[in-house]
Amino acid sequence: MTPSKDPAILVLNAGSSSVKFALFAADSLQLLCRGGIEGIGSRARFSGVAGAQAHLFEGELANDSDHEAATRWLLDRIRRADGIELRAAGHRVVHGGPDFSAPALIDEAVMARLDALIPLAPAHQPHNLAAIRAVSHAWPSLPQIACFDTAFHRTMPRLAQIFAIPHDLTDQGLVRYGFHGLSYQHIADVLPGIAGARAMGRVIVAHLGHGASLCALREGRSVATTMGFTALDGLMMGVRCGAIDAGLVLHLIEQRGMAPAEVSEILNRRSGLLGVSGISNDARTLLASDDPRAAEALDLFAYRVVREAGSMMAALGGLDAFVFTAGIGERSARIRATIAEGLAWTGIRLDAARNAANDTRISADDATVPLYVVPADEEAPIARAVISQMLSA
Repeated sequence: MTPSKDPAILVLNAGSSSVKFALFAADSLQLLCRGGIEGIGSRARFSGVAGAQAHLFEGELANDSDHEAATRWLLDRIRRADGIELRAAGHRVVHGGPDFSAPALIDEAVMARLDALIPLAPAHQPHNLAAIRAVSHAWPSLPQIACFDTAFHRTMPRLAQIFAIPHDLTDQGLVRYGFHGLSYQHIADVLPGIAGARAMGRVIVAHLGHGASLCALREGRSVATTMGFTALDGLMMGVRCGAIDAGLVLHLIEQRGMAPAEVSEILNRRSGLLGVSGISNDARTLLASDDPRAAEALDLFAYRVVREAGSMMAALGGLDAFVFTAGIGERSARIRATIAEGLAWTGIRLDAARNAANDTRISADDATVPLYVVPADEEAPIARAVISQMLSA
């Protein structure tokens, strides 16, 4: 008698140098296993594989694996699992353009439209789509669902989405899309259980990691965000500059003779924490350094968060709660403290002991505006979207 297999959903989140994955039970959405492959393209390695099915991923992964090889290795382990029967796969896709405001069942026509969006997210979109194709090769008939980082922000008012450019360009889709939407969706889903009624009020979420942005939420819906037409806009990031005078870009091209590709390389890969410090794009390295350039880079990072938080408050008409999430937001008490100090005028007041312990609530009991730390989880919203698509099919 053939043993029964547990129906499962695979979630893949393919980044520029990593592939995160999670397996969920299809009937209950219980997390079975999650982990990731980091350092793809240099020294590929597993990180944090845990859960009831973690044993599936034992074995050697070649250090020089590229995205295709790493994803293929991962899928091969899942395919050979005796107790797992995949029912569907969900994928994080960074850019959905103007057409995708909700998760989409993937077919050839959808893939063609997503391929056309690669120029808008060249560091992420190709890897997202490569993971989809890898699953299609391993399981040709398996339903796959694309979940978009940009979709969460389609609730923003029109004035929050458009730029002050000729309207015919706006009509062609040159608008503010915003990103990190799956992370913000997770915060919107779980915050009522943490903050109570305040979660439905005026909330700023700070997704602070290698990529960084802010989102203003009202009633759990996006009303403003710092990233724009691409993920280059807004806050200072690990290697990206964030908001910058467009005239400076023109100056580099017209007066200094730089080619557009050279300017793109500077703004997308040589700026941010790395560019200002000249040391590293990793906040942990900079926090451990006594070099004054490291301190300046971190101070500028926090200053930009404080400045942009002011614009988010203007869009909201006030502030009822502030949430930190993602790598820096979850783990750097020092950076959180600097940001909180810059926002003290709003009624934010930090509890130093709670902050040092990375507690869920890190504000003082008598603070007018509470501060929270909520772990990022982009995989759970994808799993829920996959189930919703399967039920509606």
